[in-house]
Amino acid sequence: MTSKPLLVGYSLIFALVLIWSAINPFDRFTWFLEVLPAIIGFVLLATTIKHFPFTPLLYSLILIHCVILMVGGHYTYAEVPLFDWIRDATGGNRNNYDKLGHLAQGFIPVMIAREITIRRQVFNSSAWRNFFIVCFCLAFSAFYELMEWGVALATGEGAEAFLGTQGYEWDTQSDMGYALLGAVMALITLSRLHDRQSARLPSA
Repeated sequence: MTSKPLLVGYSLIFALVLIWSAINPFDRFTWFLEVLPAIIGFVLLATTIKHFPFTPLLYSLILIHCVILMVGGHYTYAEVPLFDWIRDATGGNRNNYDKLGHLAQGFIPVMIAREITIRRQVFNSSAWRNFFIVCFCLAFSAFYELMEWGVALATGEGAEAFLGTQGYEWDTQSDMGYALLGAVMALITLSRLHDRQSARLPSA
């Protein structure tokens, strides 16, 4: 079971970063769009923790993903200072913080899907489970791109900071590619640790 002090600490970190991100963001509308998934996720976790607690690993990953979203919301994904420095130091032509965000969009959701499907005993074969949860993450990434497109159509130029394409012709395709890469990387690097922690939780 995940310890209560750990969860309290994570909640405090979440609240502090959220408050920081809301102070004079680059664009208030973009901030709202970017942090909304983190807020929704926090509410969902808070309402399900008693009857379906996750592993410490998963709560850690979700917190990291929320921080990535909130930092992107504060600066916009095209203006995060650290990645401006990386761009200038490497001679690049765009701020690639959005690619970190889309890598996380595969890396973290695939572990959420893995934990739920294992504990719900959805699959009898680990190979089929891995195939379907990777497909889920790719579908989720594609859905997010469609949502961004819908926001752009509905709001016009005001959504440019939310889209964060920075003039890159293949931005949408590369975003989905990074999500796919993140999902595969997570399964390769974290499955054993995740299995050990999952074994300590009830198969709810």
